[in-house]
Amino acid sequence: MSDSVSLKQWPEEERPRERMLQHGAEALSHAELLAILLRTGSSSETAVHLASRILQQSGSLRGLVDMGHGDLTRIKGIGPAKALQIRAGIELGRRLARSRREETIAVRRPEDAAEVLMEDLRYLQVEHFVCLFLNTKNHIVARETLSVGTLNASLVHPREVFRAAIRHGSASLICAHNHPSGDPTPSAEDRALTARLQEAGELVGIDVLDHIVIGDGRFISLKERGFM
Repeated sequence: MSDSVSLKQWPEEERPRERMLQHGAEALSHAELLAILLRTGSSSETAVHLASRILQQSGSLRGLVDMGHGDLTRIKGIGPAKALQIRAGIELGRRLARSRREETIAVRRPEDAAEVLMEDLRYLQVEHFVCLFLNTKNHIVARETLSVGTLNASLVHPREVFRAAIRHGSASLICAHNHPSGDPTPSAEDRALTARLQEAGELVGIDVLDHIVIGDGRFISLKERGFM
């Protein structure tokens, strides 16, 4: 027996790639689509069987999205390369969904920014510092995670923020980060960073419109709280 059971060894009518070509991606099950990303299975199971087992262990597609690289490689039959393939596919899907949603959004209130960011940030276990880059009509032209911190600290330097803002050609920006505790109350460090970002923005001519702190289903705007 070969080292892996290839999709080519399955009857043609059961091969996910052939079925996708013939009937379209919408005709495939979750396991079949995942099998196409995996490409091969193992010496004892096909890629479809392996994909089905992954989905069983994750509990759902949402559970699969939440699995990190280490979680995936702990599954029998998933090495570093396959884990990266899965994570890359998930991230492409997330970016596509996000870009379609965000291109039509005009961010005019803190609630608008919070709505864009809440579901992605509220469950994270460490602080992520994210910027929304806006054009002159306040539409989102780009979104970038500029820093991933520890359990309770996300460090970012203003030069990183404005280097990205210039690269994206943005007229203004909104900063945001999450508090893994779920409590969005701004810390003294949050307020100090906001002041530094505002000063840098005035120097380069790019407005910092707000700094949003995301908690678990709640958020606080530093601008609304009078810290900007």
